[in-house]
Amino acid sequence: MARTVAHKLIGDHLAWGDMVPGEEIGIAVDQTLTQDATGTLVMQELEALGLDRAATQRSVQYVDHNLLQADEKNAEDHTFLHSGCRRYGLWYSKAGNGVSHPTHMQRFGIPGATMVGSDSHTCAAGSLGMLAIGVGGLEVALAIAGRPLRLRMPRIWGVYLDGELPEWSSAKDVILEMLRRHGVSGGVNRIIEYHGPGVETLTAMDRHVIANMGAELGATTTVFPSDDAVRSFLRAQGREDDFRELAADPGAEYDDHEHIDLSRVEPLIAAPSSPGNVVPVREVSGREVSQVVIGSSANPGHRDFAVAAEMVRGRQTDSSVSFDVNPSSRQTLSDLTKAGAVLALINAGARIHQAGCLGCIGIGQAPAVGRNSLRTFPRNFPGRSGTKEDSVWLCSPETAAASALTGVITDPRDLADELGMEYPRPEQPDPATVNTAMFVPPLSPEEAREEELVKGPNISALPDLTELPDRIEAPVMLKTGDDVSTDEISPAGARALPFRSNIPKLAEFTFTQIDPDYPQRAAATADTTGHIIVGGENYGQGSSREHAAITPRYLGLHAVIAKSYARIHWQNLANFGVLALEFTDPADHDRISAGDVLVLDGLRDALASGGPLTAVGRDSGERYELRHNLSPHQVDSVLAGGEIPLMRRELS
Repeated sequence: MARTVAHKLIGDHLAWGDMVPGEEIGIAVDQTLTQDATGTLVMQELEALGLDRAATQRSVQYVDHNLLQADEKNAEDHTFLHSGCRRYGLWYSKAGNGVSHPTHMQRFGIPGATMVGSDSHTCAAGSLGMLAIGVGGLEVALAIAGRPLRLRMPRIWGVYLDGELPEWSSAKDVILEMLRRHGVSGGVNRIIEYHGPGVETLTAMDRHVIANMGAELGATTTVFPSDDAVRSFLRAQGREDDFRELAADPGAEYDDHEHIDLSRVEPLIAAPSSPGNVVPVREVSGREVSQVVIGSSANPGHRDFAVAAEMVRGRQTDSSVSFDVNPSSRQTLSDLTKAGAVLALINAGARIHQAGCLGCIGIGQAPAVGRNSLRTFPRNFPGRSGTKEDSVWLCSPETAAASALTGVITDPRDLADELGMEYPRPEQPDPATVNTAMFVPPLSPEEAREEELVKGPNISALPDLTELPDRIEAPVMLKTGDDVSTDEISPAGARALPFRSNIPKLAEFTFTQIDPDYPQRAAATADTTGHIIVGGENYGQGSSREHAAITPRYLGLHAVIAKSYARIHWQNLANFGVLALEFTDPADHDRISAGDVLVLDGLRDALASGGPLTAVGRDSGERYELRHNLSPHQVDSVLAGGEIPLMRRELS
């Protein structure tokens, strides 16, 4: 039977189950990726699991998200992560080495391999023909311990590309076109597989841009074939021996279909405050801009910075614009420096920042209130920038550089016509500036067993996870609308992220962007009734951070009732013993108000038997029919209070 690339990747790693959409399968994991915003919990989970040694082919810990050290907390976390790598046998990427996704692609990405990462943009590695899936930290910990990844078999969405991108349009505009057509939930329960002759016109790093932001579509992951473009990339990294050709068989069938003629793709931009709010740049041109930021894992390649450098070379950015450049990796910064691009950027007025995520998650570069900020980043959720009432737009490096020069949102084609500017085509570094000394390899098993975890005072223990009660009679503490993101549940940013290892303190930030009083009111229920949250469509979209499940649970959350869920957050809720239910009739969402007390009785039998579930308004008597999509294993996990208590019970 002819197979797609996705079917080949899954089939070659299938531990159990049938590759039928919706059926639970197990996938053997070759590699894992963790970063500092989520990795500290992973190390705590490895400790709780009693791990002796990583069982994967390669697991790598990056410290790229938060390099800002305003006090001791971040430095203590990095020390803890370094000690965890030494104890458990992980590779350690030194601080300042760069954003995990492009850096991993440069050094460790291998066509045909599987990888899970505690970051939703792990899917970027699909650019090399990998099956790379963003998951919660606990699932990464289980993978490091040798457990296959449990996953509902997704549908395979074939996106046929033909033609070639015109000048002044780039890979960012391709993924923005997908978001324009399908929105932030269009990829839920799907793997996006790009195929067709247009793929050959895209470099490996172009594909990284597209695969990275598949997460914004809600997709399980994105895959590309492994072809000559991938071979060229690996050769430049000194790793051509890692190349393996991987392509869909002739006649392979896809579950769903889409077609993009690359020659018709125009410069696009996502308006505030959703990656799915996409319009043509010309439709919003002329609006004043006060900040332009180039960088992040969404546009991490050499060409993304070099194109911008050539556009501003010999020119000055507008005086009203703060022009900021976040190099994605130390290697990319080195290559840009050798090519003279850094000097061109500096002379044009750019501020060069550290190699890391930084502004993408609100660690610096927070924009002014009421002022437009154009960024080549993957997300513009409300407040993610570090400014509560921000106005962040997502665009390509071409649009960003053009707008930095003019001080208003500008289609780069129009600026090119006005200035007689030729489209830049910078040469790619071959070979790249490779510095393997920035990675610390694992200790030997004998040396590792002598290591102890180094925990600063800001690193708390994981909370106790008690079993799900048979009867919940609890208030609806919060009711939300559609597309609530994990950034709104557990914020990123310079205020909250330093407490990522301190669950009690981090809990004080939970839902504060939506309801500043939620933590205090919720905490009052933690030792009594607990509470319930009611959500809309696509609840929990965005980041994979499991803090968005752990901190509400710490504050007494028993259940979430929503119209639908984003995949990663739905799994994280089950991992930490929170019952995720859906309305049988989505219109029932509107009949519930915050403050209503709901009763769910006989939960344990109903979940175990797969029977119907009903919530009853204690005071109104109103009935709400509910369902769940949990697998038998997930039911066991929720009933036990989470995956860790379940494993302890199984091992006892």
